[in-house]
Amino acid sequence: MVQFSTSEFRLTPHIDNLEVANSFAVTNAFCSQFSRGVYAIFGFYDKKSVNTITSFCGTLHVSFITPSFPTDGTHPFVIQMRPDLKGALLSLIEYYQWDKFAYLYDSDRGLSTLQAVLDSAAEKKWQVTAINVGNINNDKKDETYRSLFQDLELKKERRVILDCERDKVNDIVDQVITIGKHVKGYHYIIANLGFTDGDLLKIQFGGANVSGFQIVDYDDSLVSKFIERWSTLEEKEYPGAHTTTIKYTSALTYDAVQVMTEAFRNLRKQRIEISRRGNAGDCLANPAVPWGQGVEIERALKQVQVEGLSGNIKFDQNGKRINYTINIMELKTNGPRKIGYWSEVDKMVVTLTELPSGNDTSGLENKTVVVTTILESPYVMMKKNHEMLEGNERYEGYCVDLAAEIAKHCGFKYKLTIVGDGKYGARDADTKIWNGMVGELVYGKADIAIAPLTITLVREEVIDFSKPFMSLGISIMIKKPQKSKPGVFSFLDPLAYEIWMCIVFAYIGVSVVLFLVSRFSPYEWHTEEFEDGRETQSSESTNEFGIFNSLWFSLGAFMQQGCDISPRSLSGRIVGGVWWFFTLIIISSYTANLAAFLTVERMVSPIESAEDLSKQTEIAYGTLDSGSTKEFFRRSKIAVFDKMWTYMRSAEPSVFVRTTAEGVARVRKSKGKYAYLLESTMNEYIEQRKPCDTMKVGGNLDSKGYGIATPKGSSLSGVTFKTLLFVCCG
Repeated sequence: MVQFSTSEFRLTPHIDNLEVANSFAVTNAFCSQFSRGVYAIFGFYDKKSVNTITSFCGTLHVSFITPSFPTDGTHPFVIQMRPDLKGALLSLIEYYQWDKFAYLYDSDRGLSTLQAVLDSAAEKKWQVTAINVGNINNDKKDETYRSLFQDLELKKERRVILDCERDKVNDIVDQVITIGKHVKGYHYIIANLGFTDGDLLKIQFGGANVSGFQIVDYDDSLVSKFIERWSTLEEKEYPGAHTTTIKYTSALTYDAVQVMTEAFRNLRKQRIEISRRGNAGDCLANPAVPWGQGVEIERALKQVQVEGLSGNIKFDQNGKRINYTINIMELKTNGPRKIGYWSEVDKMVVTLTELPSGNDTSGLENKTVVVTTILESPYVMMKKNHEMLEGNERYEGYCVDLAAEIAKHCGFKYKLTIVGDGKYGARDADTKIWNGMVGELVYGKADIAIAPLTITLVREEVIDFSKPFMSLGISIMIKKPQKSKPGVFSFLDPLAYEIWMCIVFAYIGVSVVLFLVSRFSPYEWHTEEFEDGRETQSSESTNEFGIFNSLWFSLGAFMQQGCDISPRSLSGRIVGGVWWFFTLIIISSYTANLAAFLTVERMVSPIESAEDLSKQTEIAYGTLDSGSTKEFFRRSKIAVFDKMWTYMRSAEPSVFVRTTAEGVARVRKSKGKYAYLLESTMNEYIEQRKPCDTMKVGGNLDSKGYGIATPKGSSLSGVTFKTLLFVCCG
């Protein structure tokens, strides 16, 4: 309501709060306001109530000023504060040269923009996938959005237009981040006039291109003065005060009041008397009785031309904004940035000619870089007196020193934070959500990860890695076996059992050969004479090298002992000489090794390689859960590793552990019944630390490296990775 006085007038509001989607409530509110004798009505509408409101306004000649979406066609007495976005959106699509994209729209905002896009698509042969997200159930919206974007991924749709308001855009962005679709390779256009109204910080470092439109220019002096004045007001009296930003719908609301004020001021200057006294009637009267002076109010509103928070405000004869300018925005790692503007006359004009490179670190000077890491000896450890310290001083280790060196050379401040879930980073097979340090980078919770983070192909799809600062591989850790003491048969240890068997066969063979040679050689035979008691004499030919004497001769020679008999024939002596030489070599080697084997206590390891692990089931083995080692076995096509993965996946109880410390503790407590697969550097480090009861067995199963990680497209990538090379290589 407008109240005039002798010097000035004052706008008096009559406020009704209602659900604009309820046409019955809208009708009651409109009739209530009309019966009060208001001069104009300000409010919102949606697709369900727009026809009701425009019909009442046209019939009763009451002007309706609204910041809601622009409508198609001609609607008398409706003043539309929101500029039409169709032209700017089509120009931006052409600027990016999109010919295939998805269009997500909220049907509650009307379909005029969608229709314009589809018309252009038919003309220019664009492939547009239009999806209505306006009727999604709030209870299942998160699941629905995730499923929607996963379906788009299957169709290779990585260019998406979000024709929605702020709240719905934020909900969609949350799920886009959850499933990792905000990384390099994706491009989103937010098709509303409040690009900076949304929560862009969480998607800022993901790597995806994000573009949009902004009607409120914060560089404009009028906007700056308003923000300065707004920030000084009492928040209790003016909810939302003390902020340095303003939503575009709030700016349009403020401008609407300015338009009404200017219209009534112009009427006063023209000395046109406006009054509703005696004209406050029934809006449902039949026949309808329009307000006689409503036409004067409409004419005055449409003739207003002022500068507002949304720029130049001017209307055509249909009450729609003309001669307006919309800023074109892009999201950079240092925040939203204006790249150009669109106007009805000039169309799209690009003003930002030089885009920041990957090495641009502008903005880091006044920003504390969040460094995510993980407690893992010897890379990051808590100092013994950490409770008495604060900030980065609480930590020590290789990666702590590396972070300090990089920050010193790059010239930025940093804050070390330990990853909340204590994991390195893996993607859930069902939800596709990343956890651990990788998740903190993907979802914008951290700016950089300096930790023993393994470089893998899957991780490189969502984050950027530096060159490796340390090379390593997967190794096997077992509990150090108990030292074995000499037993009854320890004298056999200097020689392998195969050699002992060969010696036995050689002994028997030589004895048999000596026996045969002696049988066939006449020199081994001699005659013995015997005398009996009756003085008769007899003679008998004998051979000393029977089978038993041959065995005895060979055994005596092997034992380095003498024998009462020796070969007489040349052939027998050759056989004996060869055997003596053989026994000389064997006994010398045996004697040299026997002392060492009897005095040194040996450790016998039940496992020597991955093949040994895969062939048995007595010793369980596992890896760190949510880590690169587990992913290595899961994706491996090598038969041995695939067999090991099959066992680990189905083993009960689970062989996977949450942390490396838990895995080491399980090895120590298992009494040799559990083997832990981990990076070789950690394995070797733990082996040298007290109580020194673990050991690395076998060689490395693969070759990889640790690297520093940043979100895709981060401005930290280039300068940080170059500094790493300088620090590591000198």
